Amino acid sequence: MHGAPVTLITTRAIIIAIILHMRREVFNHTFKDGSYFRASESFVRKFLHGTLAWSIRRATQAAQKKPIDWEDQCENSFFRQAYIIEEHMIPDALRVNSDQTQVVYAPGNKMTWTTTGDKQVAVVGTEEKRAFTLLVSVVGNGSLLPFQAIYQGLTKRSLPNETLPAYKTATSEGNIKFEYSGTSTYWSNQTTMQKFVDTILAPYFENTKKDLKRPPHQKSLWLIDVWSVHRSVEFREWMHANHPNIIICYVPGGCTGVHQPCDVGIQRLLKLSIRKSYHEDVVEEFVGQLEKGITPNLDDRLGTLRNRSVRWMQNAFNAINDRELIKKVLGVSKSRSGNIGLQMFYLGISVLCCTTMELVL
Repeated sequence: MHGAPVTLITTRAIIIAIILHMRREVFNHTFKDGSYFRASESFVRKFLHGTLAWSIRRATQAAQKKPIDWEDQCENSFFRQAYIIEEHMIPDALRVNSDQTQVVYAPGNKMTWTTTGDKQVAVVGTEEKRAFTLLVSVVGNGSLLPFQAIYQGLTKRSLPNETLPAYKTATSEGNIKFEYSGTSTYWSNQTTMQKFVDTILAPYFENTKKDLKRPPHQKSLWLIDVWSVHRSVEFREWMHANHPNIIICYVPGGCTGVHQPCDVGIQRLLKLSIRKSYHEDVVEEFVGQLEKGITPNLDDRLGTLRNRSVRWMQNAFNAINDRELIKKVLGVSKSRSGNIGLQMFYLGISVLCCTTMELVL
């Protein structure tokens, strides 16, 4: 694993694997206060810094700042959505929020632990090809739409192995749709966004209209951020020509962290689940090698991690696929009125809100 990032989660997994192999009973020992040893993250930090004299090295990046008038922008966005919902009588089952997130194969916030004082820190695993894009969508009624997973590559060979049990489960149950980017990066683009709408979003809206006995021309609402592809003329014209009944609303620029339900709540839970699954893989791999008498070595090959990512996503899908959880998360975005944010938007906008909108107009 030369050059692989020594992240906290990977280090903790390695320590746990070694203890499980050499002194498994350590985890069953009860201290005087009734507590147990669990190799917590704080313990790992103290071990790395105090015993090995290692320090953490991070990539630096300026944090995105909210616009000065972010409260006004969020409030305007809220009322704009309220007006559209009332004007077109859009039920909560026809309101969707989608958000893309980067999933790094070796979780750790692009940081590594190395000997204190080192001037050069070479790390493999944080470049463009060592991650993939996951597009997550939640519905106002608490439903979770299938994930779209986008991998860097030009052909289907860039995708995880189709013979994997987890892959078969994910595709047969319709939980994940796998796409290759067709470019040199894993980022979503015009082609993958159009595939998402054609194969996931639009079919969901059409089936839901039938279930609700709504006419085909019934409008639906799709909330997305102002990423360049989303707001491009090409994408908007394509949506208007092919899916005219889907109304797009945009999260104000720089306000994703306070006005985007998926980003505020869902993505954090999703990435926590993925970190847990990654941790399980590292522990299992190292324990297996130690039991065979093999010198432990983390398999950080792209193909291996890409195949493992299928189970991570399946576990994450199961972890957040909870109607009550999603409804709760959809009500935590902030606005000038406090923490109500999009709660009214997703759980049902009252006529009073729309009347207020007409008055301010």
